[in-house]
Parts: sequence; structure tokens; C-alpha cells
Amino acid sequence: MKISQKEYQKLADEKSPNSKLLQNCLWAFVSGGVICAIGQGFFNLYTYLGAVESSARAWTSITLIFIGVLLTALKVYDSIAKHAGAGTLVPITGFANSVASPAIEFKSEGFILGLGAKMFVIAGPVIVYGTLAGVFYGIILAAFG
Repeated sequence: MKISQKEYQKLADEKSPNSKLLQNCLWAFVSGGVICAIGQGFFNLYTYLGAVESSARAWTSITLIFIGVLLTALKVYDSIAKHAGAGTLVPITGFANSVASPAIEFKSEGFILGLGAKMFVIAGPVIVYGTLAGVFYGIILAAFG
């Protein structure tokens, strides 16, 4: 049975669910805000405990990355992301999830070909382009600053 492009598009439109754009944007805003508020809470805790501001920033990032990887390993992060939407992708916890998730999924293939090779499948391009952007920014700053 062969169907035309219009018939296929009509069938696809009927079967695909309608997106609740406003609700999804609201959930992303709230969930991302909650993650950032938790990060701010850790920053305030570390400065209250006597950490210098730059160290408190580093410890806050480390803590949020650890929590993101831990929740990914416990298979909790995906269920949070399922309900919270894109808000879980933007903060640093989303980056930690994108590194840890493939590593956990392919750990059965060994440390080198599984965990090591698959860990940066998603995050690798982000790291490469982030590094290159930093280099270009540094060159521009050195030339004009």
C-alpha cells in the first residue's frame, strides 16, 4: 500500500499529540528556577560556612553536578525531566545528566569502549565548541583589550 505525502501528513497529524506550549514553558521556567534556587541555597550555605566567594561557586557547581549524576544513576533524573521538561536541561545538572546517562547505559561494554567512549557522545560537542569559543574570545580580548 502506497500513500501520498498529503495522506501521510494527515495521518501523522491525527496520531501525534498536541503540544501544550504555554504549560511546557511554564514548567520549564519553574523547574529550572527551582534547580537554580537550590544552587543558590548551596552557595549561601558554603559562604555561611566560611568559604571564599570563588570557592563557594566552585563547590556549588561540584555539588549540583554530583546531585545530577547521582539522580541519573538512581534513575530518578529521567522521571523528574519527564515531568519538569526543558527546565532540567538548562542548568548544570542537565549537563551532568547528559554525560552520566550514556556512560551508565554502556557500562556493560567495558571501561574503555563502553563508559569511556560513550560518556562524551552528547557532551563532547558542547565541550569542544565551548573550549573553541573560549579560545576565540581570549584572542579577541587579547587583541582589542
